[in-house]
Amino acid sequence: MTAETAERMEDAIIKAAETTAAQARTARANISAVIFGQQDVIDHALITVLSGGHALLVGLPGLAKTKLVETMGVVLGMDARRIQFTPDLMPSDILGSEVLEESATGQRGFRFVKGPVFTQLLMADEINRASPRTQSALLQAMQEHHVTVAGETHDLPKPFHVLATQNPLEQEGTYPLPEAQLDRFLMQVDVGYPDLEAERRILFDTTGAQEAKPKQALTADDLMAAQRLVRRLPVGDSVVDAILTLVRSARPGAVKGELAQAIAWGPGPRASQALMLAVRARALIDGRLAPSVDDVLALAEPVLKHRMALSFAARADGLTVENAIATLVKPIG
Repeated sequence: MTAETAERMEDAIIKAAETTAAQARTARANISAVIFGQQDVIDHALITVLSGGHALLVGLPGLAKTKLVETMGVVLGMDARRIQFTPDLMPSDILGSEVLEESATGQRGFRFVKGPVFTQLLMADEINRASPRTQSALLQAMQEHHVTVAGETHDLPKPFHVLATQNPLEQEGTYPLPEAQLDRFLMQVDVGYPDLEAERRILFDTTGAQEAKPKQALTADDLMAAQRLVRRLPVGDSVVDAILTLVRSARPGAVKGELAQAIAWGPGPRASQALMLAVRARALIDGRLAPSVDDVLALAEPVLKHRMALSFAARADGLTVENAIATLVKPIG
C-alpha cells in the first residue's frame, strides 16, 4: 500500500467518522427530547447499541425504561418489540415454534412460526422473572445472533440488540440471572430517579394535550455502518494499557491493598472487549476520532459492575461493588 493510498483511506475514515458522529449526536438529542432526566442512561444505552452489544437496565418501575426502548427503536430506525417475562413464559414464546399444517392437496408438513425474538431491538421486560430454562433460550440469540428450533438454525435480523430490564428491589418469585448470561450484557445501566427540574418537565409534557414524539435520526443500515466504524477507530497504547490494568486488577489474587480479600470473582476477557468497544463508541458520540483514558474511567462501572462479586465478609463490612470499582480506577486516573 502506497503512502498516498493510506492517506486517502485515512481521510475516508475521518470523513465517515465526522458524519457518523453528527448522526449519533442527533440521535442522542432526539431521544433526550422524549426521555427527560436520564442523560447518563441514554448515553450508555446508545453506546451499547453503537458497540453492537446488549444492555441490562436496572431500576424501579415507572422510570421510563420501556419508553426508552420504544424511543430508541424509532430514533435508530429499528423494528422494536417487547416481551414481558413471567414465571410461566416458555422458550417457544420467545423463539417461536413449528406448527403442523395441511395443504389444499392434503399433504401435511411443519412450518416454523417466528417468535418475538425475530426483531432488531428486543425489550426483555423483567427478565429475571422467567425460569432459567426460558432465560437460557435468549442466551444463544444474544451471543450467536441465531436460534435453533427442532434442529434447524434460524438467523436473527441485523442489527439485533437486547435491552433487558430488572427491578432491583422486588425479588420474590424471581430467578437471578446466571453469571454466564450476565456476562453477555455489555453494560449494566442503573436507572435512577430524575432530578427536580426533569420531573417538573415530565409532569407538563406527559399530562398535557400533546406529548413529544420521537423523531428518526438513523436507519438500520446507518446504524450498522456506525458499528463497523466504531471497530475501525484507533485506540492508543495508553488506553489499551488502562483497560488491561483495570480489568486484570479486578480479579481475585490480583487485587492489592484494602481490596485484597474483598473480591470473590472478577471480570474475564469479555469485559476487556466490552470496554474496548464502548470507549470507541463514547468517543465517536462526543465527536472525537480516538478514545482517551477518561473514557475508560467513565465506563468502568457500567461495564464491570455485573461482572464481579464481593466476598461475604466484604459485604458484611458494608463494601459495595461501586466502592470497589471506584478504588480500582484511582491508580489509573
